[in-house]
Amino acid sequence: MSSLNRHDMRPRYGKAFTLVEMLVVISTMALLLALIMPALAGARSQARGALCRANLRQLALASLGYATENDGFFVPAASDMFDDSGLRRWHGTRTQLDEPFDPARGPLAAYLTEGQTKECPIRVAFTKGHDWDTNFEQGCGGYGYNMAYLGSRLWDAGMNTADAFQRAYTRTANINEVRTPAKTLMFADTAMARDGHTLIEYSFAEPPFIVFAGQVIADVYMSPSIHFRHRGHAAIAWTDGHAGTEPMAHTDTPNAYGAHPATLNLGWFPPLDNTPFDLD
Repeated sequence: MSSLNRHDMRPRYGKAFTLVEMLVVISTMALLLALIMPALAGARSQARGALCRANLRQLALASLGYATENDGFFVPAASDMFDDSGLRRWHGTRTQLDEPFDPARGPLAAYLTEGQTKECPIRVAFTKGHDWDTNFEQGCGGYGYNMAYLGSRLWDAGMNTADAFQRAYTRTANINEVRTPAKTLMFADTAMARDGHTLIEYSFAEPPFIVFAGQVIADVYMSPSIHFRHRGHAAIAWTDGHAGTEPMAHTDTPNAYGAHPATLNLGWFPPLDNTPFDLD
């Protein structure tokens, strides 16, 4: 066998990584991941926020479409609230209290894509169940409507008798009564704290103070329902049809259930009064 052939039969070895080189590569990859992951998380958060605002804007446009075809009057938030039936809401209807609302039978179905309220892309871990205590607003998609000022006439000074109070829920504000649509909240991210660690769906964006027959009762805060699920911000749709976000203001007053809503990102945005909700 020639020396050339003997040389060709020798095993050939590529250059291998040393342990130090492997550790350097792993450390570099870990550093790159540490730099990239927050950016990716931020991009996902921005994308979900944009989709959420689009959902809310669609709700606002649907409500404006409803008003256009109903002599300018907005959709009722809960037309059977006075008699506590709990079967009719702005986002759907149902035949029994122990079932979710059916959006296809809701008053806004004809004005919404696919005939229903889209669910917020931030998957909030809402407690769900077949008993009324946990599903009394189930099906609103994690969004709430300004019932106090738009979806009723609780703000109307003329609604000061028992009969008028009943009509206050079946009648609503007229689009011509909203003096600053771009500053009047129509829909928002919402939820309700039933205890200190769980949330249920809630379909009303409550102002800080009760309003009744034209009077704002500022003695005590209501249970907050605006949910600041977008990195300390809540998505809001205004009555002129545009959508944006608002930051959470500091407040930690216990709600009607004894829970501290702020621990679950529930509260209001500034100013801490009814200004962003009322018709002025």
